[in-house]
Amino acid sequence: MDDERPDVLTIGQLADRTGLAVRTLRFWSDEGVVPPVARSASGYRLYDAGSVARAELVRTLRELGLGLDDVARVLGGRATVAEVADAHVAALDARIRALKVSRAVLSTVAKRGSTAEETALMNRLARLSAAERTQIIEDFKEEVYGGLDVAPDVRDRIRTISVDLPDDPAPDQVDAWIELAELVRDPGFRTRFRTWLELNTPVPGEARPPGGAVWWARRVVRVVAEARERGVDPEGPEAAELLPGLFREAGAVLRSVEAGLQADAERYRILVARVRGQEAWPDATADLEWLARALRAVANRPPIA
Repeated sequence: MDDERPDVLTIGQLADRTGLAVRTLRFWSDEGVVPPVARSASGYRLYDAGSVARAELVRTLRELGLGLDDVARVLGGRATVAEVADAHVAALDARIRALKVSRAVLSTVAKRGSTAEETALMNRLARLSAAERTQIIEDFKEEVYGGLDVAPDVRDRIRTISVDLPDDPAPDQVDAWIELAELVRDPGFRTRFRTWLELNTPVPGEARPPGGAVWWARRVVRVVAEARERGVDPEGPEAAELLPGLFREAGAVLRSVEAGLQADAERYRILVARVRGQEAWPDATADLEWLARALRAVANRPPIA
C-alpha cells in the first residue's frame, strides 16, 4: 500500500473487498470500467472506496447481461441504466424467441428422427419472417379455395383466414407451424384438400351438400364415438340402424368422409388450432374411419327383396 495514501487499496485488497477475482478486476481496469485512482511508486494499481462501489456496480450490470461497452456508457454518463436496460430487454426477448424456435426444431427432430436435410428444412420453415409465413398460407388458400363457386359471405370468410405464429410463440406452436407449413406446401395434400372442399362447399342458391357438415358436426362424432366405445361393429346391424338417424343420403356422406380422411382434414384442423394457441376438439380421425366403414357396409349391402 502507498504509505502516503493509507486509504487506497491494492488490486488484491479490492478483490478481497468485492469478492471478485484479481484477474477480472485487472481486465476491467484495462478496459477502463474500473480504472485505478493512482499508481504506487512501483507502478502497481491503487484503488479507493469509490472503486469498490464502482466494481460492485459493474458486476451487477454484467450479471444482468450487459456488455462492457454498455457498462462504460452507463458509467461515463452517456446513457442511463434504464435506457440500457430497456435495450437489453428487447434483445433478451428476441433471444428468448430464437431459443424457443431452436428448442421446437430440435424437439421435432428428436421426435421424428429427422435426417440432416429434413432438419435444415424445418429450421428454415421455423425461422421464416411473418410476411413469408403469411405468403405460404395465402398461396395455399389461392390454390385450394380459388375458383370455388361460393356465396359472397363465404368468400369473405375465406379471405380473412389467417394462420400465423404470435410474437412470442410457445414451443408447441412453433412445432405445429413446422408441421403445418410442410403439410400445406405439399402438392398432393393441396389436391386432396381441394377435392374435399368441392364435395362439401355449399353452392350459392343450392342446399348444403349432404356431407358438408359432417366434419364439423360434433353431435355426429359424439354418437359415433359412443358406438365405438360400446364396441359396436361398424359393419354390423346395430351400426346400420344408427346411421339413418344421423343423415339421409349415406352415399354422399360417405364420399365426403372418405375425401376428408384422404385429405388429412382432421390433422389440418388440429394443427391450425395449435399454431393459433387455441384449444381444439380431440382428433376424430378414428371415429370418422369407423363411420366410413359403417357407411360402406350400408352402401354394399344388397337391397331387401
